[in-house]
Amino acid sequence: MTQATAPELSDIAQALCAALILMVPLAAAGMALIHTGLGRSRSAAHAMLGAVLVVAVAAVAYFVCGYSWLGFPGRPARAFMAAGKAWSWIGAEPFFLRGLAGAPAASLAAWLRMFGVGIAALIPLGAGSDRWRLGASCASTALLAGWTYPLFAHWVWGGGWLAQLGANLGLGSGFLDPGGAGAIQAVGGLTALSIACLLGPRHGKYASDGTPAAIPGHNAVLVLFACFLTWMGWIGLNGAGSLLLTGGSTATVTQAALDTTLSAAAAALAAAAITRLRFGMPDASLCVNGWTGGLVASSAAGAFVSPAAAVFTGAIAGVLVAFSVEWLDARLRVDDPAGAISVHAVAGIWGLLALGMFAGIPNQFLAQLIGVATLIGLVLPMTYSLNWLLNRFYPQRVSAEGEPHGLDLYELGSGAYPEFVIHREDFRPR
Repeated sequence: MTQATAPELSDIAQALCAALILMVPLAAAGMALIHTGLGRSRSAAHAMLGAVLVVAVAAVAYFVCGYSWLGFPGRPARAFMAAGKAWSWIGAEPFFLRGLAGAPAASLAAWLRMFGVGIAALIPLGAGSDRWRLGASCASTALLAGWTYPLFAHWVWGGGWLAQLGANLGLGSGFLDPGGAGAIQAVGGLTALSIACLLGPRHGKYASDGTPAAIPGHNAVLVLFACFLTWMGWIGLNGAGSLLLTGGSTATVTQAALDTTLSAAAAALAAAAITRLRFGMPDASLCVNGWTGGLVASSAAGAFVSPAAAVFTGAIAGVLVAFSVEWLDARLRVDDPAGAISVHAVAGIWGLLALGMFAGIPNQFLAQLIGVATLIGLVLPMTYSLNWLLNRFYPQRVSAEGEPHGLDLYELGSGAYPEFVIHREDFRPR
């Protein structure tokens, strides 16, 4: 079948979109630094190299088959019939990015989605920090970029059945996710949940009675500096996504940038206030997680909500992230060193629902709810099953003797900080 075409972009809009896409790698750089800083010093080089390699694997897998299955509105796709209507479920583009010549909007979308899958692939690294083998993380990324991400992204951005909820069932404008709160952040966050559950907690994280031990990150400066990188990268991500979705003008980009900034600011302040009230002082790592959670939540709204709604969305995201990190750690015993599950899955899902609440489009909330149910009910079991199968054939966790020494020495042969002594877990100061 051939789908309804996407809005055309003027030459000026295409140039602006390209400039915004060039900002997106800053988000990847910021996320890599956050994950590295919140992990242990003896695995810092491993964390950064892992970030580089999973982005590379994601790009190649997307090139080979990911874009083919993601597709673009107005281009070939496969569909099934239900209730007398055609519902697109997967793209049917040629492999290896062939067929994009003479299609500037589709080419820009393909470029942006390639960066998007790189960001999605980075998210599980935070949850698997200090114990996830380098080769296994690359193999898992190939599954994510080659199948899970393009399939759901087609449903959202490629003219798939979630996007068709508006035209076929009258549910608002169909499922909306211009910046990828669902297709990038929640997909990556749910994959992070799968990885954390499969790997199990770090050695020494939980006592015999289940009490969690605090394992602080090794470099708060890196983590806090990364907030500025992620901010700029998210402005590019949300601005370019809004342009491609609506065929809009510079006003669309301005609104997206304002909402992105306000959401992140409100989320960081909310996390700071919550931790100040609960612990007597602000917690730096939770403030950073709140900031990033606000950026994640803003990716759903794009330019569809007012600045006031963006502030409210961000503030709720900051509160949710602060409590979710503790709940997962202490109640469910899910060891997530970077808070990736809370930041990307929880805040992303909240952002999708918030768009339905505040966009002012009739029946939009129901379309968003169906998208969230699809993420939890289909994407989560699928990504868990794929990684469970991978783990059966290629164990994902580092060996028992490798973890105490640190992944830098065990898998790379050298540390990130050769001038300093990095202590093992069995080291006890006098």
